[in-house]
Amino acid sequence: MATADITTDAHHHHEQTFWSKYVFSTDHKMIAMQYMFTGMFMAAIGGFMAYVFRMQLAFPGMEVPLFGLVGPNDYNALITNHGTIMIFWVAMPVLIAAFGNFLIPLMIGCDDMVFPKINRLSYQIFLLSAVILLISLAVPGGGFAGAWTAYPPLSAQAQYSGTALGSTLWLVAVALEFVAFLLGGINFVTTAMNSRAPGMKMYDIPMVIWMIVIASVLFMASVGPLIAGAIMLFMDQVVGTGFYDPARGGDPVLWQHLFWFFGHPEVYVVLLPALGITADIMCVFARKKLFAYRTALWTVFGTGILSFTVWAHHQFVAGIDPRMAHIFTVTTLLISIPIAELCFIYIATLYGGSITLSTPMLWALAFVAEFLIGGVTGIFLGASGADIYFHDTYFVLAHFHYTFFPIAIIGTFAGITMWFPKMFGRYMSEFWGKVHFWGTVIPFNIIFIPLFFLGTIGQHRRIYDYTNFPELSLPWMQDLRQLATVALIVMLLFQFIFLINMFYSMFRGKKAPKNPWRANTLEWTTESPPPHGNWPEGLPEVYRGPYEYSTPGRDEDYWPQNVPS
Repeated sequence: MATADITTDAHHHHEQTFWSKYVFSTDHKMIAMQYMFTGMFMAAIGGFMAYVFRMQLAFPGMEVPLFGLVGPNDYNALITNHGTIMIFWVAMPVLIAAFGNFLIPLMIGCDDMVFPKINRLSYQIFLLSAVILLISLAVPGGGFAGAWTAYPPLSAQAQYSGTALGSTLWLVAVALEFVAFLLGGINFVTTAMNSRAPGMKMYDIPMVIWMIVIASVLFMASVGPLIAGAIMLFMDQVVGTGFYDPARGGDPVLWQHLFWFFGHPEVYVVLLPALGITADIMCVFARKKLFAYRTALWTVFGTGILSFTVWAHHQFVAGIDPRMAHIFTVTTLLISIPIAELCFIYIATLYGGSITLSTPMLWALAFVAEFLIGGVTGIFLGASGADIYFHDTYFVLAHFHYTFFPIAIIGTFAGITMWFPKMFGRYMSEFWGKVHFWGTVIPFNIIFIPLFFLGTIGQHRRIYDYTNFPELSLPWMQDLRQLATVALIVMLLFQFIFLINMFYSMFRGKKAPKNPWRANTLEWTTESPPPHGNWPEGLPEVYRGPYEYSTPGRDEDYWPQNVPS
């Protein structure tokens, strides 16, 4: 108890002003809210971009309501910035930064991050990066139009992309975002490893915290080469160097290596937090201990290591040596094994459980189901022979969205609905939560399943108007494009139900107790919402792991980590 008192005194909290509490806060919970709401704002922009370019694909040459006529350069800028925003300014800030900031101190039993001022700086740099990205859309020439992967020479020379200033601002925004997450990752790893509550051993850490920490390590280990590549690309754009210009001894394929060496671990950087959220939700709403906790943990470590060996499957058509293509085919197929193992672990956790189909549980189940479709379709693309046919078709686009939509959207909704009572001290509406769930998941499948069919017949990506290609503008093909677009509009409209439910519940929802889900982890042992300092009366002590549900011999079917034996 003396240790807890000392720690609490060391972070004694004085009365806060509006500015110190909401704008320049060092409280991990407020910074989490800042990341979450910024990510939601950027998601609205990214979703609007998707609406505009899908309308152009479904009804080419017509004015799009709320936007106007979509020109070819507009189209390229929209798809480029949609991909950029949804990955770097939605998935990462919400899944890693928002949930990491909110959950890590609460779930390991400490009062704040180890470096609270660095934490604040991390968000401020991230916000600056978002502002610069939005400015890049409004400069002369428009936003960057060289695709979110920014392959040279399209991205290196303005005469190809047509967006000289926009491309440079885009690159600066991405670089600043990386700096922000490097600072955040330092905080996450240091806090989780050094500030755990008394008695919390390594195998007592909840799975979602492990996943966020491992994701932070993956990000820090993989982003270095891309930062070096981005500096070279910036110099090609601004100074006129030729790092990626073959005419001057450069190599555009070099950028592909540097980008995807980061880009493929990046998939797991955002996947792992979503997997961790899913694991915690399933244990709570199945009233079951996580099946094979240690196996799952070591599987995640193995996945992280393997993720550094698969990047060149994105380059099977870029002139790669066929012998190397065989190696990357093998590693790509190998990495599907631990991910499949994790899915089986989740299914085994559900088996025999007392399952409650609450809104968070529906999102968790949907995550596994939809992500499995993404994983299975990825096997085709991991085989070099098949990828030569499928590369850069809508089959790839559908596969990609069946991996990233479950991660960035379904995983986020699962986390928000699970921890909303802890964040705001009130319940969200279960009825409207389920309406929103079905109104999101059903249209999502109607959007992307048709795109698999269009991809298998050779519909190429990044084409502004398919009527220019008679073999791709058959009536039934255009009908599928229109079906996907209508489904997207329906799905976007259902997001207003979520927003109304969320903001109404924040202020008028039914008040929630400390532990509304009867869960075991430490965040449910403090007030809802947690006060400044998390545990004013002293930090908790841990006696067991996080998933002791339905333990024989106990009257209650849960056993919180801080309850003595």
